[in-house]
Amino acid sequence: MKKGDTTKKILSTLSNFFIFFLLAAFVTTCCIMLFISALQDSVGREFTQSEITLAAKITMVNVVLISIAMAAIDYFRRKATVERPVKRITEATSKMIEGDFSVRVEPITKFGTDDSFNEIIDCINKMAQELSGVETLRADFIANVSHEMKTPLAVMQNYGTLLQTPDLPEEKRIEYAKTITDASRRLADMMTNILKLNRLENQQIYPNLTTFDLGEQLCESLLQYESTWERKNIEIETDLAEGVIVSADAELLSLVWNNLFSNAFKFTEDGGKVTLTLAADEAYATVKIADTGCGMSAEVGAHIFEKFYQGDTSRATQGNGLGLPLVKRVVDILQGEIGVESAVGVGTTFTVRIRKGENGLEEAR
Repeated sequence: MKKGDTTKKILSTLSNFFIFFLLAAFVTTCCIMLFISALQDSVGREFTQSEITLAAKITMVNVVLISIAMAAIDYFRRKATVERPVKRITEATSKMIEGDFSVRVEPITKFGTDDSFNEIIDCINKMAQELSGVETLRADFIANVSHEMKTPLAVMQNYGTLLQTPDLPEEKRIEYAKTITDASRRLADMMTNILKLNRLENQQIYPNLTTFDLGEQLCESLLQYESTWERKNIEIETDLAEGVIVSADAELLSLVWNNLFSNAFKFTEDGGKVTLTLAADEAYATVKIADTGCGMSAEVGAHIFEKFYQGDTSRATQGNGLGLPLVKRVVDILQGEIGVESAVGVGTTFTVRIRKGENGLEEAR
């Protein structure tokens, strides 16, 4: 304990003693005066000066003893009921300031203490738990970003070195330059997705509601991959209900369809099949995007909406594990639902349900 803290504690103890001393002296003096007055009236005689002096001395001693006892009781009461919980809370918060979010404060026994301390302790423990989770996510995010950036940067560095080879054939030069371009594009896409995901998670993007035909939007998104399905000879099957009008954010929804179509074509082998269906009821529009690709196990399916998770490492170079987390966040913001059904060697079906009206989305603004 610091010298200044010790001095403050001594002064606080002395001030408490004098407060109790004055209180006890006042109460005891009043009681003694009333007692002597009543006693003189009852016995019918006046007390002598020596008797009153003796009584005053005894009273003074009693006042001092009572004040000391009261000050001691108050000191130990405060130490047990105030200083002890405050010390626990202070030690815990000091550790949290130093970055230790695993600390937890033990609740104080309710006997003789104010339950408000336990309310404060409960809030501190919840805060520490939340901060611990945030810190873990931050550390994982940094580690994953570093890992994902390392691969394209290494590719760019290696092929950039190869481009400096003297008398490099034109064919190789074009090939190496294309590889560098693809790696840089992948890196740029990852940065763009990170920024989008960060804005979505921090609610910096709010739904800009417009009314549009969902079937037309799905067709426009699907046609962007025409060259891909023709190159891989993939069969396209569609079953779209007509006139499905939704009130939603068209730009955000396009992120959903583009990512789901991209995954469907990426994981579908040559000669496979991708199916798009659209149905609607009074409240929801339901979109299903199915493929006959490699599929995934239940264990992989449980993690696909986690950032940077890639179940099929053989295709890791084609993505960065941020597409489906983006999809999930957009669907959540639009207060929709998304589910996935998949089986290894059979294929995968994503089902997205979007509210058709504005009522459910007004709260998200």
